Amino acid sequence: MDFTLDPRHEELRARVRTFVTEHLLPLEADPASFNEFENIRLPLRDEMRAKAREAGLWAPQMPQDRGGLGLSMVGQATFYEETNRCVFGPSVFNCAAPDDGNIWLLETVAREDQKTRWLQPIVAGEVNSSFVITELHPGGGSDPGMIGTRAERHGDVWKIYGHKWFISGAAVAKHFILIARTDDNPDEKRRHLTAFLFHRNQSGWRIVRRIENMGPDEHDGVCELEFDGLEIPDGDRLMEIGDGLKVTQIRLGPARLTHCMRWLGLAKRATEIAQAYVSKREGFGLRLSERESVDLALGEVAHKIQIGRLLVIHAAWKIDQGERARKEVSRAKIHVADTLHKAIDTAIQLNGARGYSKDTMLEWMYRYARCARLVDGASEVHKMVLSRFHAQEGDGYWSWG
Repeated sequence: MDFTLDPRHEELRARVRTFVTEHLLPLEADPASFNEFENIRLPLRDEMRAKAREAGLWAPQMPQDRGGLGLSMVGQATFYEETNRCVFGPSVFNCAAPDDGNIWLLETVAREDQKTRWLQPIVAGEVNSSFVITELHPGGGSDPGMIGTRAERHGDVWKIYGHKWFISGAAVAKHFILIARTDDNPDEKRRHLTAFLFHRNQSGWRIVRRIENMGPDEHDGVCELEFDGLEIPDGDRLMEIGDGLKVTQIRLGPARLTHCMRWLGLAKRATEIAQAYVSKREGFGLRLSERESVDLALGEVAHKIQIGRLLVIHAAWKIDQGERARKEVSRAKIHVADTLHKAIDTAIQLNGARGYSKDTMLEWMYRYARCARLVDGASEVHKMVLSRFHAQEGDGYWSWG
């Protein structure tokens, strides 16, 4: 096993770090940089995106002939981690959810004409996108077999009826990828869903509301959507009829892992804020950094972050070998989601009232971190996945191959 970083990946990592330090962290410290939903104002984001593109730090996951950097998954791990040293970073470099997962999916499975129409504008930063799958009970959440939104075929047109909710990015998206039921056979567990593409300006659907949540609203709004006869031409179907579950699996595996890459950067940022404070804060005749209890707390977090990085790199390497890496991604997702919360919670504790206030980004990060154990599969679902693999594979579960 060779953990030597590719020289190009290291060079890009260093450039991202410099860009974040010089251009983004100062904005994060200015309340005027935020919109009413506690994220970067879109005009300011677009201004910073132009700078990132000019610096050659744009769309790391896309091929160079599509305007990206063409990084492998391992390369993306090093790049994404540095972007999220600032909460604005992933969006500025065009590697934030949900666009990140959507452009990966479209590049992987869409026809060339679909890539021209639906993918390239997202890569170019001209539009935002959204992946429309989750539903309220009794619809599909972690279990896509429960999806109730249906697509009815009328010749060369599909009509969509149903209800979706907590759809990330929907408030500002123009391009949508929709998963709907096309087979009502209760015995069909794998071929009952189909994926479709539609544009914001098409009629027959509406945003019911922008859902207020613990926030901040990292994904440009999570929304409740209603479909009442949205018409989608069959030419805007993604892959084949019945391939909706496959589409979902192709998208969510890498998307879960890139979440982890970004979360590691945010966890490291929390420790950076904590370390800076304890090195200067004095009490009872000692700096906080001189107290053993503080050393133990920060040491534990550093330990957990590094374990997370190894899990992520292993899963990324597996994907680069052409594998789905389901076990490896689930392991990383569970651990890194927990580590993100632990790192920020520890940083708040060490900063005391300062950490709980809005004088640092820690309280913003703390509220954001709570969603990590829910999005793209709750931690309990991923533990169930690992349990099933272990039961099926026995000793083979521990194979390095």
